[in-house]
Amino acid sequence: MTTPHRTISTLSVTALAGAAHLCLSGAGALAASPQDERWDMLRDMYFSGRTVEEAGSLLTVEAPKRANDAAVVPIRIVTAPGNGVKVTAVHLIVDENPVPMAATFRFAHGDSPQAVDTRVRVNAYTNITAVAETGDGRLLRTTQFVKASGGCSAPALKNAQLAVARMGKMKLNLPDGIVAGKPLTAQLLISHPNYTGMQYDQLNYYFIPAHYVKTVAIRYNGAPVLDVQSDISLSEDPSIHFSLVPEEQGTLEVTAEDSNGRVFRESWPIRANSGS
Repeated sequence: MTTPHRTISTLSVTALAGAAHLCLSGAGALAASPQDERWDMLRDMYFSGRTVEEAGSLLTVEAPKRANDAAVVPIRIVTAPGNGVKVTAVHLIVDENPVPMAATFRFAHGDSPQAVDTRVRVNAYTNITAVAETGDGRLLRTTQFVKASGGCSAPALKNAQLAVARMGKMKLNLPDGIVAGKPLTAQLLISHPNYTGMQYDQLNYYFIPAHYVKTVAIRYNGAPVLDVQSDISLSEDPSIHFSLVPEEQGTLEVTAEDSNGRVFRESWPIRANSGS
């Protein structure tokens, strides 16, 4: 119903000021935050505007609230599929980075719980976003805010000659007491500078061209375990913790390719106790 003019005319100046304040406050409350606006852009960029739901307990991402080193920020992703839901992949996004999509992890066994740990560069205060893909085509999202900055331009820890000499060398860390049929967590380390294209050469002050690990394929006895597609946001010397269910005897094989087309391969025998 339209308010009579006489009622408005009788309002005091103080009341009008209060009403204006409430209107402005309400408008501010409805305005999208910078983080929400950034996410809307990223969703359209990476997921073509598809609906992305809140993940709830199906997906969690863990990260420090304030990082000790912006070039090496630890991230942990855990999936908890159930009730017929299968998590086939998780996209790890550092919202405010120059290349936000840090990595995509594709699981061979999406119907069982998966845990992946890695380390990323963080360029500015940002949400760390994990988006899971399910077997029925849904997208599920969770976030963690991290305070860190300057990680993408931070100088390499190794000198250039040492980085070249060790490039592509891999190490596999396994727990003690491996039991056949019981899940374990393994750590894969790949020696690589993972240059972002934003770092200076300290000798000539030119930018070092981007050069990073692009794909990692992990196989056990020839069967897929984990496939990773990554970009400049992964830290120097990429580290990936992943889940594996070993047999009594088996071989783990890893193939990695970098952005310059170099391919690196390594394999390790894994022997497990029978558990009987």
